[in-house]
Amino acid sequence: MSRRLLSAAALLIGNAAGLLLAALLLEGFTIAPLSFIVVVAIFTLVQVIADPLLTRVGERHVPALKGGIALVVTFVGLLLTDFITTGLVIGGISNLLVWLGALIAAVLIPIFVFKDLREKRQK
Repeated sequence: MSRRLLSAAALLIGNAAGLLLAALLLEGFTIAPLSFIVVVAIFTLVQVIADPLLTRVGERHVPALKGGIALVVTFVGLLLTDFITTGLVIGGISNLLVWLGALIAAVLIPIFVFKDLREKRQK
């Protein structure tokens, strides 16, 4: 499988894990079971589009925000996904929990699931 497809699958799995973690642990964060796949797909698509845009804007206008761009992208992704779909309700500290869950999954997935991503990174 190509590296790009593996990266996309890893991102989808990481985002699914982060969203599921937030849905399980936070009272104000809910995802309708039937719309979970759609919510994950839209959230991931918004992140893929917003990440390079917000990174460029942050580097030019607010360099101090550089370390927090991932949190901003996660917030924008959650907000837009909430507006686009009816299956997601966000609240509480969901932004931080989704980001943390996706970050942990992004670190662990290449190690345990998609070993090709880890091996190509090391070369």
